[in-house]
Amino acid sequence: MSGFTATTLRGALRHFETAWLFTISDFKTVIFPVMIFATVVSSRHNPLALSCALCWLWFHLFQSNASNQSYSAHEDVLNKPWRPVASGRISVKDSRTLRWGLMVFCLGISSLFSLNVVITSGVYTVLLVMHDDFHLSHHPIFKNLCNAGGYVTYELGCSLILSRESSLDGTSIKALSCSALVILLTIHAQDFADVNGDRKSGRRTLPIVVPEGSRIYMLCALPLFSFALASFWSLGPLSSVLFVSMGSWVGIRYFLFRDEISDQSNFRLYIIWFMGVHLLPANVRFHALAW
Repeated sequence: MSGFTATTLRGALRHFETAWLFTISDFKTVIFPVMIFATVVSSRHNPLALSCALCWLWFHLFQSNASNQSYSAHEDVLNKPWRPVASGRISVKDSRTLRWGLMVFCLGISSLFSLNVVITSGVYTVLLVMHDDFHLSHHPIFKNLCNAGGYVTYELGCSLILSRESSLDGTSIKALSCSALVILLTIHAQDFADVNGDRKSGRRTLPIVVPEGSRIYMLCALPLFSFALASFWSLGPLSSVLFVSMGSWVGIRYFLFRDEISDQSNFRLYIIWFMGVHLLPANVRFHALAW
């Protein structure tokens, strides 16, 4: 019996590690920004609701990555060889089977909250199918549209769970709209460091299609977005200067520093700026950035 228990425990730990490896690289890009967003825009901060929102988000991210990585194993061998499919820890077939099982599971846990959360989960699944199974990820514009839509469903689902309301208030809707616009128009920031792998997989991302133009765009867009958002959320003078300076510095780095290592650093700085975008509604909720 002890041998059976030990074997079962080792198997469970291996499966847990596989799930962790599927999602670990997206904690900084998805989990942290989305949870910051949901916490800031929600008028309630119940620890149990926060834990539920975090679990809901992680399982939907797991669903997404099980699907994405089953299609990108050949590029992950170059860019992220530790991922489960690329490393041979799980097969492409099993990863896709897991993805469909997680779809059902995610719809099930969504039903524990509200109809709108179920609808949000369903919309997310449709976007995932379009992105992966219909190969919209290979088109630079449609990829950004799918990414923006997927990200907004993350934020909407977590906000609904955390607020325990069937709909969002005006401030939350404005914050969601700002987030969607920023993601749609700047999310290709993640593609600069992955040019080699994307080119091998046949993806046509903006840094591949317009390598110089996409960097000039980042140089101009990030400072302009920073200024517009600081004005929209009525930040105080010092908060505005700091936020606009951060966006400007990230844009300048994307233009000046172009090797793969630098682009990885550029993207980390972009994520910090992006988290800042999600903090800005706190000035309306709590007047936290009025200085």
